[in-house]
Amino acid sequence: MAGNRDLDIIVYGATGFTGRLVAEYLAHHYKDRKDAPKWAMAGRSLDKLAEVRDLIGASEETPLIVADASDPASLDTMAASTQVVLTTVGPYQLYGSELVAACVRAGTAYADLCGEPGWMREMIDEHQDAAKASGARITFSCGFDSIPFDLGVLFLQAEAVKRHGKPAPRVKGRVRKMAGGASGGTVASLTETLKAIAKKPSLALLLKSSFALTPGFEGPSQPTGLIPEYDSATGTWTAPFVMAPINTKNVHRTNFLLGHRWGADLVYDEMVMTTIGDAGKAMAEAMAKANPFGDAQLKPGEGPSKEQRENGFYDILFIGEYEDGTSVRASVQGDRDPGYGSTSKMLAETGIALLENKGEGGVWTPGALLGDALIERLTANAGLTFQIEE
Repeated sequence: MAGNRDLDIIVYGATGFTGRLVAEYLAHHYKDRKDAPKWAMAGRSLDKLAEVRDLIGASEETPLIVADASDPASLDTMAASTQVVLTTVGPYQLYGSELVAACVRAGTAYADLCGEPGWMREMIDEHQDAAKASGARITFSCGFDSIPFDLGVLFLQAEAVKRHGKPAPRVKGRVRKMAGGASGGTVASLTETLKAIAKKPSLALLLKSSFALTPGFEGPSQPTGLIPEYDSATGTWTAPFVMAPINTKNVHRTNFLLGHRWGADLVYDEMVMTTIGDAGKAMAEAMAKANPFGDAQLKPGEGPSKEQRENGFYDILFIGEYEDGTSVRASVQGDRDPGYGSTSKMLAETGIALLENKGEGGVWTPGALLGDALIERLTANAGLTFQIEE
């Protein structure tokens, strides 16, 4: 377990686009607050770290740490100096493995923005036992993928149990509205995943399964989510959702880690709602064929303007259905664009939640490890709204 350490949180990758937003959030949101964490910025270049620190208006006293994914000793030193490492340095399958190993060795909590299930499964297989032994809490997917979905299902099922005495066996995640684009890092991660599949075709079978992150457990058949369909629960046509392949795996892992609190037979999928009638069908079909990342040739480190981030938002509906036709509905909304503005706040607040809420070591999801405590933090600080819909 991490004992007394100089720092509470280190933002690793603070000179990158998203890392800078995480650092900026900590610098401003927790400025002069009694509960402000002792935090630092880390990256490859001291000069660049100092430049970013000044650009974002962080205190001159903010510690700067040089650490590099290609220098494992620097990662060991960094991990041993703090309670929590927040990393935005992806693709994680290229730059993340040594840092996870360093945090496991040091018993340090770790949170990232990973949407790379093949790599995540490797890390689970490699580090679950050692993390349990050292007390390191390794927490993947702490941004738009997959917190609103992971916690959205947790929130919905709590209400379902309250009303009906048992969880809903069928849950639908439906993106009602969303404004904001993908990040350069997201595009790079997908590219690396496709390269990894080309080298190791067996990975494709793993990635196809909704239970890729539940070693030793394979649940019931799940909807593919790959073709447009009419959804009678919403009265609209729905289209495939680009984040569903990672989110659905994380939701099933949360259920698995919670001892199948929502039943071993849970069926869960995610789609994007369009509209009614022929117009909705045409829209859903067009969305299914479109490149989800648009024509933008984004590189890691690039992203939208402040105005675009602040004008972005998302609204996700969750429907829990029972065999007798009764249902429960909940929603999660975010007040910034999903890929950057909201993601940076979610990662920062996950870091604070890891500081405040202790738990067993292991490889976790945010929902299974932090649950309601994280919902409370995100509602109070990060512009997310969780509500039951009648």
